[in-house]
Amino acid sequence: MNFELTINPINEIESDLELIIVVDNNLKHHFVQDKKLLKKAGFSAGQDETCLLVEKNRLYVGIESISSINIRTAVAIAIKSLSATKYSNLKIASYMNHPKCTAIIRAMVEGFVLGAYNFDNYKSTKAKQPIKQITISLEDYSKFELDMEKCATALHNGQISAEATNFTRDIVNTTPEDCYPAVMADIAENLAKNNGLSCKILKPKELRAEKMETLLAVARASRHKPRVIHLTHKPKNAKAVVTLVGKGLTYDSGGLSLKPADFMVTMKSDKSGGSAVLGIMKAVSELNIPVEVHGFIGAVENMIGGDAYKPDDVLVAKNGKTIEIRNTDAEGRLVLADLLCYAQQEVQADYLFDFATLTGASVVGVGHYTSSVMGNANEPKDAVISGAKSAGEFATKLDFNRYLKKSLKSEIADICNISNTRYGGAITAGQFLEEFIDKEHKEKWAHIDIAGPAFVEHPWGENPHGASGAGVRMMIRLLESLVRKK
Repeated sequence: MNFELTINPINEIESDLELIIVVDNNLKHHFVQDKKLLKKAGFSAGQDETCLLVEKNRLYVGIESISSINIRTAVAIAIKSLSATKYSNLKIASYMNHPKCTAIIRAMVEGFVLGAYNFDNYKSTKAKQPIKQITISLEDYSKFELDMEKCATALHNGQISAEATNFTRDIVNTTPEDCYPAVMADIAENLAKNNGLSCKILKPKELRAEKMETLLAVARASRHKPRVIHLTHKPKNAKAVVTLVGKGLTYDSGGLSLKPADFMVTMKSDKSGGSAVLGIMKAVSELNIPVEVHGFIGAVENMIGGDAYKPDDVLVAKNGKTIEIRNTDAEGRLVLADLLCYAQQEVQADYLFDFATLTGASVVGVGHYTSSVMGNANEPKDAVISGAKSAGEFATKLDFNRYLKKSLKSEIADICNISNTRYGGAITAGQFLEEFIDKEHKEKWAHIDIAGPAFVEHPWGENPHGASGAGVRMMIRLLESLVRKK
C-alpha cells in the first residue's frame, strides 16, 4: 500500500474513490456532497458506520469527534468494507484538528494499514485488498504554515509502526506446527540480518550453562528444544537504554496440569509477548530511534510426556530462588523468571518492560481489550499507560498488594508458582515476577499482561479476528517519548 501527501485540493486529485469522514453527524460540511442520498440510505454517521455510494464513487464513514483513536478505527473499518470492490486507489482529506497536530495523519495511516490486514496463509483462496494507492490532501490547512516534513514523518512513522504490528500478528497467528522455538529464532535472525540488528541465540547447552533451569523444565517434554533470543538495536549517542522481555510460548498445553480441550484452542497465541518484542525491534530499527533497545525472547513449548516437569517439583531459578510447582499451567512466569534474570545480567537498563499473555485473571479483571500494567514504581507504569493512550491501545494499572503477595508463600521452597487463592491472579503473577527483578531494576521495571487484547476471536476497532499485535505500537510511542524527554 502506497501513500502520498499533497497540498492539492481534494477535488483536483484523480482517484477511483473518495473517502469522506463525517464528524459529529455534521452533514453540512463542504466535504459532504450527498446529503440526500445519505439520508435515503439511512446513514446516521455514528462512529465507524459506513455508507458506500457506488454511483458517486464516494465512501462515507462516521466519527464522534476528531481524535487519533476515532480516525484510526474509522478508516480501518472503511478500508475493510472495500475488500470485495474493484477500487484500486482512494483520496481523503487530512482532517487535522490543528495545523501542527500531525498525530491525525499518523493515526489515519495506521488505520489504513491495520484495517487492510488479512491472515489467509492457510486458505486456498487468498484475500485481495484492492486499494493500492492512498492520497492524503492537506488542502484545508494550506493557508497555515504547515511543516510538510513533519507531516511526511508522521506518515512514515505510522506506516512503519502499523506494518510492524502486522508483522507481529502474522507470527502470533501462525500455527504451532509451523512456528516453534527454532522457527522464532530463525525469524529473529532474518530480522537482524535485514534490519541491521545484532542477534544472539542461546540453545539448551548455553541455557544450562546460564543455569536457566526453570525455563528448561517447562521445555523438557517437548520435541522442540527451547531458544532464548537476544536482539540489539544500538545506535550512536543513544538517549536511553531499554530492555524488552517477551514470553514466547509457541504452544501451551498446560503440561501435566492439562488444559481443558476448549482452552487449548488459540494457545498458539501464548507467544504474543515474544512476538511483540520482535515487532517492536523491527520498528525500532526501521525508525532508527536513538534509544539502545535490547529484546529478549524466551521461545518454549509446554507439552506433556514422561519427561514433563510435575506438580510437587521444586525448581531452582537462575537467581538461586527455589520455586514450588503446584500447577504446570503457570509456566509463563517460570520462563520469564529465568529470562528476566538473564536480561538483567546482560544489560543494565534505564527501563525494563516485560510482555506476556500471562493470566486469564487479567482478562477477567479488565476485559478482552485492555492490558494490565504492574510494577513497583509509577514512572515506568505511567510511561506504558501514556504510550498506550497515544497509540490507541488500552492499558490500566493494577497496584501490587502486600497482602496478596503472602498467598505465594510456600512451605517447602522460597516461593510457590501459583497463589493459594483464586482471586487477584493477575496481580499475584506480577508479584511472582517481582521476585526475579534485581535491586538495580526494581524502580525501572513494569510488567505488561497482554492476555486480554493479544488474541480475540472477533474483530474489534482496527483489529481483526485473531492476533492484534498488542504492545507494539504502545512501546514505539513510549520509546519515542524518551527521545523527546532528553
